[in-house]
Amino acid sequence: MTGLLRRHRDFRLLWYGETSGKFGAAVTGVAMPLVAVSTLRADTFAVGLLSACGWLPWLLIGLPVGVWVDRVRRRPLMLAAAALSPVLFAVVPVLAWCGGLTLGLLFAVALLTGAAAVLFQTAYSAYLPTLLDPADQPEGNAKLHGSASAAQIAGQGAGGFLVQLAGAANGLLANAATFVISLGCLLGIRHREPRADPCNRRSRSVAAEVAEGLRRVARDRWLRTLTLFGAASNLALMGYQSLAPVFLVREVGLAPGAVGAVLALAGAGGVAGAFAARRTADRLGTARATLFFELGLSTAALLIPLTTTGAGTLLYVAGAGCVSAGVVGGNILKAGFQQRYCPTELLGRLTASTSFVNYGTLPLGALLGGALGAALGVRTAMWIMTAGVPLAALILVFSPVRTVRNLPLGPMEGDRGGPAQPPATSSTTPTSPTSA
Repeated sequence: MTGLLRRHRDFRLLWYGETSGKFGAAVTGVAMPLVAVSTLRADTFAVGLLSACGWLPWLLIGLPVGVWVDRVRRRPLMLAAAALSPVLFAVVPVLAWCGGLTLGLLFAVALLTGAAAVLFQTAYSAYLPTLLDPADQPEGNAKLHGSASAAQIAGQGAGGFLVQLAGAANGLLANAATFVISLGCLLGIRHREPRADPCNRRSRSVAAEVAEGLRRVARDRWLRTLTLFGAASNLALMGYQSLAPVFLVREVGLAPGAVGAVLALAGAGGVAGAFAARRTADRLGTARATLFFELGLSTAALLIPLTTTGAGTLLYVAGAGCVSAGVVGGNILKAGFQQRYCPTELLGRLTASTSFVNYGTLPLGALLGGALGAALGVRTAMWIMTAGVPLAALILVFSPVRTVRNLPLGPMEGDRGGPAQPPATSSTTPTSPTSA
């Protein structure tokens, strides 16, 4: 059988658009903090607050967006978010040219682009299973996450280079251009979803449907475990990642271009994790593979605070690279689990409910990292936050995940959360949003 990218035109367009968007997002991940540090002379806490603003919308609007996604077609919502994002990112360099850029305006752009990301990601997570047959979903997840990691590598390297060449604010123009490409790819997709069944939906309040999604996640032992783990992991991940540009510039002494290169090299671990996820699941089973990626590889995070100048930067590359491999590999496994396990008509709400908890800790992690960096020093804060990465995985160790070979494939049973039993044979179903 030919590869999914060759035989499935609509998936190919989605893949092109997603890869382009991830490249631009990686440029932004380097450029936005450097705009704050180098252009606006922001302190450590302000840089952490900027990172928090990008994720705060998950706490503010994540749950009602999930209800909305279940009520309407998902692709138009993705188009709206992809159309809004380039306009917002282009505002930053325009304001910088006019001399009107301030930290407050930078925070506002981060909040609004974060809101667009909530809309896109929730709709996208529910849209993908309608585009691909169940048999194609493992390959689709692996390709999307692998290309996202590769785009992150290229974007971080390009981000550092663009910042050094054209200035931090101008680097955000690249992100605006990538969202235009993503929008064009989405417009080219021919697949049209069936209309959502309006019965028993619009007669119910948004609050009632939000409560139903949260209740189902809380009562299901598999969703509950993975959601709590994602929340704890993201708190630690964002804590150290929000400090990384400041740490590498001020503690290690790297130039902005070198920061992008180091982050790009570390991101290469994500590509390795994407390639290894399905093979590891075939060999170990999806549950055991999840433990390998999320606990075994994450211990290397403790190498990050040991980073020094010169050859010592390899410690950051090795530590962050292993973490990246673990996050991407684990996300691929959890993506397939969630897509098959959750009923399609509830996927928007359940995705939003898990993302509300998972992504909701990201702004808290950014604020915590910034506060610890300001109070205790950046290197001490890095020790605290990186230690939290393997500690978070203990939630999986003391859960049903440790007792089985495979994550369950059958749909959840009502509100009791009694899932179908996993098969005895190995599965390759791979993304709970653990990655930051």
